[in-house]
Amino acid sequence: MATIQDIANRLGVSKGTVSKALNGAPDISETLQKSILETAVEMGYKKIRRQKTSLGKLCIITGNLEYKEPHQFGYDIILGFRQMAEPAGYEVDIVSADQELQKNISYDVYMLRNNYLGAFILGFSFSDPWMKEFSSSKTPAVLYDNYITANLNIAYVGVDSNEGMELAISHLKKLGHKKIGYLSSSLASHIMLARQKAFFQALKQNGLKGEPSCAGSAFYITECIEKHLPRLLDMGITAIVCSHDLVANAAMIQCQQLGYRIPEDLSIIGFDDIPICAHTSPPLTTVRQDRIQLGKSGYYALESLKNRVPIGTLLLHAQLIERNSTGRCRE
Repeated sequence: MATIQDIANRLGVSKGTVSKALNGAPDISETLQKSILETAVEMGYKKIRRQKTSLGKLCIITGNLEYKEPHQFGYDIILGFRQMAEPAGYEVDIVSADQELQKNISYDVYMLRNNYLGAFILGFSFSDPWMKEFSSSKTPAVLYDNYITANLNIAYVGVDSNEGMELAISHLKKLGHKKIGYLSSSLASHIMLARQKAFFQALKQNGLKGEPSCAGSAFYITECIEKHLPRLLDMGITAIVCSHDLVANAAMIQCQQLGYRIPEDLSIIGFDDIPICAHTSPPLTTVRQDRIQLGKSGYYALESLKNRVPIGTLLLHAQLIERNSTGRCRE
């Protein structure tokens, strides 16, 4: 477990300053106290002074999402949520809810039995049983990258897919690309459908043609690459946008094995900016999601729902991170 001295060393402040911030001393600025509390949560410090009466329990419910290691996608999202919730006085549990659990107990009953006031839901797809229940559930829930209409107890947080795809397509257009393809993993989730729709919308906004045949998807990444990448290359595609970074990296590797140079012969863009993107060969141009801020947004949205503020959708701005996997079109 991290110590007060460890936190002080990380931030370059005194041990006494850290101690004061952790105990809510009034002579510590709000900005500094916020920074110290967030660092304490990140480093695993357990003795943050909470409000005299605990505000109760919240949970982060994970479906098909890896989150236990810093390089995994869900790690920073969960960290951002905890950085807001725990200093505020909430206990936060992380719960893995597989389909067997969801089939055996309803969402509202599960939350009631475990005394949870609300949940932040990560990694769910259309096939998860609780997704159907969210349209009428009574317990506040914030869904990351999933959208439920007409339930005032449910909110959606994520990054603006339309903005992200617009940034990607505009970037490629400036580089002279006109024939742009799209590769995606399974369309069995709201966000994968939204990103594909946003891709075609961005093509149209930029005056570029986008036929359905220029996109391909499959449940497994290997299947997607083997089935659709050769077809796109045969169509004369000069750039490919991918639904997420793992698809993009797999596409780069396969293209290189086929003798294509990246980006001289083909430009590739990913989505998410997971940690490996800076270390792929070449480093991957991608659309960044600020995952710490997504976690914090999940907390803000859940607090709003708990206070009967019927927030519906909270989307963060996307950011294009330009690296070396995109270049000028040679045609």
